[in-house]
Amino acid sequence: MSLYPPQPWHLTADARVSIWRVPPSQLPPLPPGASPLLVAGQASVFTAWIDYTPPGQLAYHELLAAVSIKARRVSCSITEIWVDSEASMAGGRELWAIPKGLATLDFTSGPAFTATAATSGDWIATAAFKRRPGLPLRLPTSFEVVQERDGLLRTPVGAKIRPRPASADWSFNPDGPLGYLDGRRPVASLELPASELRFGA
Repeated sequence: MSLYPPQPWHLTADARVSIWRVPPSQLPPLPPGASPLLVAGQASVFTAWIDYTPPGQLAYHELLAAVSIKARRVSCSITEIWVDSEASMAGGRELWAIPKGLATLDFTSGPAFTATAATSGDWIATAAFKRRPGLPLRLPTSFEVVQERDGLLRTPVGAKIRPRPASADWSFNPDGPLGYLDGRRPVASLELPASELRFGA
């Protein structure tokens, strides 16, 4: 019996996202054949803390980093990702070649959201988000996640989101897998409460 549901996964999520501008020479490796999408010579990296909750098919926490890549439609490649669910880890790896690893992820919600991520070996990152004034909008959106498996494996993702502006204060272990973001400041941050995701075909 499989640990995880068949695709597509229907998920409900509260997400906190930050967007970073990074020189292409400092990016983590991308799948062969994938190139970063550059704007004014800089790549866009998205980092996100995500709390997957019922009524979605799986409930777990996640920290990820993804790089926008050149493609005919909006696309990204997930370069680093950790979850606290063996089912999510197995499904992500086997269905979509997403390199999920296990970590301890602690989230605290309230007037401010705080999060920490660590493996058994060391800490990865911490962050604190605060909501800023702004009107929520509910927008349908879609994109592709592009990973390496016998070439480029493209996975469609559909989402209904209500983005809200936020401020974010991140810290990264300079010697850890997200160390290339240490010392940088995000160019924008968002809260995405009660998002609905359809992941996979």
